[in-house]
Amino acid sequence: MKKIILIVSVLLGGFSLLAGGAARADSSAVGTIEKSVVEALHGEKPDSIKPSPIHGLYEVTIGPKLFYVSDDGAFLIQGHIVDLKAKDDVTEPRQAAARIAALNKLGLDKMIVFKPKTTKHPIYVFTDIDCGYCRKLHSEIDQYLGVGIEVRYLFFPRAGEGSDSWQKAESVWCSKDRNAAMTKAKKGETTQAPPCKNPVAEQYKLGTDLGANGTPMIVTEKGSILPGYVPAAQLSKMLDEE
Repeated sequence: MKKIILIVSVLLGGFSLLAGGAARADSSAVGTIEKSVVEALHGEKPDSIKPSPIHGLYEVTIGPKLFYVSDDGAFLIQGHIVDLKAKDDVTEPRQAAARIAALNKLGLDKMIVFKPKTTKHPIYVFTDIDCGYCRKLHSEIDQYLGVGIEVRYLFFPRAGEGSDSWQKAESVWCSKDRNAAMTKAKKGETTQAPPCKNPVAEQYKLGTDLGANGTPMIVTEKGSILPGYVPAAQLSKMLDEE
């Protein structure tokens, strides 16, 4: 309800819906918005600035984060735009695309991937070595692989940098056989490996930017977020219908 009220208040405050789609970007507005965002977000530079369906309001993305900024750079709005006539969430498809773009930018080489014989659906799973439901999910990894789900793991140690879970994540990554080390760690067994350059901090930041506040957090191939554990058969059906 808060999101809808937020958008309604914007409309009443002088913005109007565009007929026939978004307008062309005004170069001066884009420059103003970029400057305001960089200053407000301590140097974070937007990946894209595009007109939204609301006149005078621009869509801004930074990695997987998406928000709206007024054309004078004075106001930032977080929330979803809903087309009341079409009854469509205008924001969610754009948000989903930004999530996938951010995951693709990180790259599969910075993930631990469990591949089925034939991949039907890939998923991204933010995981914590010590999370109970993360362990449950991994204990059923063969079920996920059996229905063609490719599991792409990223670490999200909930206790943060320097925690035992963080150190375990680094140890798994630095192991010669990361997949075997992941399975071992998920069983509560100790994994030991010499320190190495690893992407745990990058993965953790990406999870934070995606809004993770618990694990496991699943991101589908279409960019939808599924918080928590989902059994393989149920997940397969959901992915087929997505």
